[in-house]
Amino acid sequence: MYVCICHGISDRQIKQALCQGACRTADVYKRLGVRPQCGRCVSCVREMLARHIEQQANR
Repeated sequence: MYVCICHGISDRQIKQALCQGACRTADVYKRLGVRPQCGRCVSCVREMLARHIEQQANR
């Protein structure tokens, strides 16, 4: 599913950035080589990051 329409970024790409060590929202965008444009995707990226951190803590 596309999370960022402005840059064509999918949830899979975001998950990959998280698995590669992104631990802040800004890190996700940096790993993907983009900056938020309209900002609509930021809340979704934050939610995905929180879920990822929670899953890592439960391991």
